[in-house]
Amino acid sequence: GRFDSVSVCFSKGLGAPVGSALCGPRELIERARRWRKMVGGGLRQAGLLAAAASHALDHHVNRLADDHALAQRLAQGLAAIEGLTVRSAQTNIVFVDVANGRGPDLLAHLERQGVLATGLIGLRFVTHLGVDAAGIERALAAVRGFFGQAPSGQAPRPSGTAVY
Repeated sequence: GRFDSVSVCFSKGLGAPVGSALCGPRELIERARRWRKMVGGGLRQAGLLAAAASHALDHHVNRLADDHALAQRLAQGLAAIEGLTVRSAQTNIVFVDVANGRGPDLLAHLERQGVLATGLIGLRFVTHLGVDAAGIERALAAVRGFFGQAPSGQAPRPSGTAVY
């Protein structure tokens, strides 16, 4: 095969509160267990978290395609905004470069609008179980607002104008 190991995260898109699994040859797993204990990664009574991961695997795998479709919608919308360059959107993660060093200011603006992303110059947006189509549109509206751009076919609103 091409890989010696695979790590699967049960949170994020699958919606479990925490957890991941490492799969690989017995020797690798034994070394990983030893390292986990050495760095304090032991967890007692983990059955509840294991049950959440099991539920996520039973009920949320098929809906990952929804996250990928929403990420594509986000990427298309962001690509249409002057000042942004979409680098990648192959799964539920969208990487975007922000022109003129405005990434930190955009992040702060988005956070005030209730939209979370990470990064500085290159930003990372992630769709997941808690993001729906309305959330994508809200995120795009917040980014357009930062750059003073209206959605296609609409004139920009004058600054300082409240919309009710």
